[in-house]
Amino acid sequence: MKAARLYAARDIRIDDLAEPPSPGGGEVLLRVRAVGICGSDLHIYADGRIGDTRFDSPLVLGHEFMGEVAAVGADAWDGDHQRLQVGQRVAVDPASPCYHCEMCALGHPNLCPNHTFYGVYPTDGALQECMIVRARNCFPIPDSISDGAGTLLETLGVALHAVDLGKLRVANTVAVIGCGPVGLLILQLAKLAGAASLYAFDKFSWRVEMARTLGAQAWNVDAVDPLALLQQATGQRGADVVFEAAWADHSVQLAADMARIGGRLVLVGIPGDDRLVMQHSTARRKGLTIMMARRMKHTYPRAIQLATSGALHLDGLISHHLPLMETVEAFRMNASYEPGVHKIIIDI
Repeated sequence: MKAARLYAARDIRIDDLAEPPSPGGGEVLLRVRAVGICGSDLHIYADGRIGDTRFDSPLVLGHEFMGEVAAVGADAWDGDHQRLQVGQRVAVDPASPCYHCEMCALGHPNLCPNHTFYGVYPTDGALQECMIVRARNCFPIPDSISDGAGTLLETLGVALHAVDLGKLRVANTVAVIGCGPVGLLILQLAKLAGAASLYAFDKFSWRVEMARTLGAQAWNVDAVDPLALLQQATGQRGADVVFEAAWADHSVQLAADMARIGGRLVLVGIPGDDRLVMQHSTARRKGLTIMMARRMKHTYPRAIQLATSGALHLDGLISHHLPLMETVEAFRMNASYEPGVHKIIIDI
């Protein structure tokens, strides 16, 4: 079977791999149908690592994915504790916690120190034609959700977790820095949660325009003074909740500057240099509550419900579809931020 593997930074090759074995207990064989490219994939692709996690052998990327169940092992119960059937379309939660540690017992599987994660070393991801996955990670999706939208349920889960951490209240003022797919989904969720005013900022014009179509007042940070505009728009008060969903570099300080006194700051972005820089006096004097978003938890059922209800539209975030054999080009386009790129889906 074909697979796209990363050998070193910016070195993806299409390889022939052996077919997976039959699924064991609690496993299914998945025929992968679609994979989304995520910002964290771009970190691994561009830097050869994410945070302090590196890889030293060819790695199959891809953690936003869905597929069709091709075979089931014994006790193949899905994430809703229903038996999986051959032929079902499922979205897959890429995180596999241990379910036995303190964090898992407390209901925080996203913080499990013993977890594995599809597409992060040493566990191969979904940019391959077939793979074995844990049945518990699978969530059946209805026909009303397209293959591409099925991959975005993971992205939506990240946005849901971030909004949960933000503890939004009706009529709050919300600012989002970074209008990639996660930031755009946060905007939609904040609107659904009752935010009175939405402000969005990005450095790419097509992302700014997309944020505007979703109901936000949005600006290009390279064309304006974003802090001055936000302060003017809020009567010098600042935003109740600020979500940093960019690359977590100078945008972190900007987010802290934008938050009101006593406000909340949710950090979703991942810095390329694995460092967080913020002026201490800003956060201290404002008494900010700062939350660090670690992936997601317990979000797939809610994400599927939102996607089927029509409350938000996932397909509208998909800008490109490319086949597996063009994975190299897909990553090049995404990493170079070609105009018009939002979410690239690799169809397998």
